[in-house]
Amino acid sequence: MNAPHGSTRVFARGSWTEASRIAAVLRRETVGGLLLLAGTVVALAWANSPWSGAYEALRDTRVGPASLHLDLTLGTWAADGLLAVFFFVAGLELKREFVAGDLRDPRRAVLPVAAAVGGMVVPAVLYVLVNLGGDGLRGWAIPTATDIAFALAVLAVISTHLPSALRTFLLTLAVVDDLLAITIIAVFYTSSLAAGWLALALVPLAVFGFLVQRRVRSWWLLLPLAVLTWVFVHESGVHATVAGVLLAFTVPVVRSEAAGGPDAGPGLAEHLEHRFRPISAGIAVPVFAFFAAGVTVGGLSGLVESLGDRVALGIVAGLVVGKVVGIVGATWLVTRFTRAEFADELGWPDLVGMALLGGIGFTVSLLIGELAFGTGSERDDHVKVGVLVGTVVSALLAAVVLRLRNRRYRRIEELESVDEDADGVPDVYQRGPDASGTPRPRPFTDG
Repeated sequence: MNAPHGSTRVFARGSWTEASRIAAVLRRETVGGLLLLAGTVVALAWANSPWSGAYEALRDTRVGPASLHLDLTLGTWAADGLLAVFFFVAGLELKREFVAGDLRDPRRAVLPVAAAVGGMVVPAVLYVLVNLGGDGLRGWAIPTATDIAFALAVLAVISTHLPSALRTFLLTLAVVDDLLAITIIAVFYTSSLAAGWLALALVPLAVFGFLVQRRVRSWWLLLPLAVLTWVFVHESGVHATVAGVLLAFTVPVVRSEAAGGPDAGPGLAEHLEHRFRPISAGIAVPVFAFFAAGVTVGGLSGLVESLGDRVALGIVAGLVVGKVVGIVGATWLVTRFTRAEFADELGWPDLVGMALLGGIGFTVSLLIGELAFGTGSERDDHVKVGVLVGTVVSALLAAVVLRLRNRRYRRIEELESVDEDADGVPDVYQRGPDASGTPRPRPFTDG
């Protein structure tokens, strides 16, 4: 059944250009996700081995100039420094989606944005309900995050043929989620604010923005300005990862006519994303996971004890239940008020699978946990157990749902690969959007 003309299509197929770009991004993120998994396993094994003291000593080793208040532990450098690269790439991706991607159309943007908001609000509410009357309310934002790299690693392990529409939805959901998460960090987890340092950060940020707007690509000019911005934001008391997003938002997405028009090669945002995504996915996130995930569980009894803390229970409830209720509920509201309908070949079970993947909250969840309760504290260890358990349970449930739908996904993938005119663009992407009334390939059933 087709949606009314001009209405929103849930999981509608985007343009071939967008689908190709998303596929390339997700291939790189999948490799990063596997490295993230490896870093997590190594950290957990080391922290629960007889040599756990060596792991803690390495994590707590201080390096950096004390005169600049940058004598930080390696764990802090990973959280404050390396994750700034992660958020820089996320900021570039978000800006590209809304400026030059399919989501510049508000009708396409409303669904993943609403789903991301719902997928953050409901987990936070569940966490608060579990922790009412206790002293753990400061961690309310921990279960709100989605880790796209970890989610893609799960998809790689279960080997599902996820259609392009679902891949685009998942990536956009996670990127919007990252932006909202960094906003929460900046607003709610800034313990003290030094306005002078923050104002000073605007100077190198403005110069960086001026240069990139002039299409300057020289790393020896841009990198020092980015580092100065990071240092000043760090000194201001705002979490230093915010600097990564601010820098990303200054980078132009659309190619200028002066640069040669639309066929003159990649724009600066695409150029920087291409350069920094491998660093983010291959180094920054796995190294952070290595230093953040090393919690001494203490066997089954220790695991049960940690989960007895309402903070850990709230995190698990938020990730496993809250994400699904929030994402599915927000999507239902969008379909109710915009008369939207699912694309012919996809439906609610696929949305539930995406929502369960959204419950894989790892990197940013661990970061918020450290900010809320302090690195190395007993409550921080309970946070890590809650995040790990919630992530694993969500991943297992997502694997079950998506594997059950994999036969359908394989048929969609075959449909999307047909290119009868051999022009390099699958035929399904040349028939116009679903809501336009132009013919589309005939929908199929499971029969």
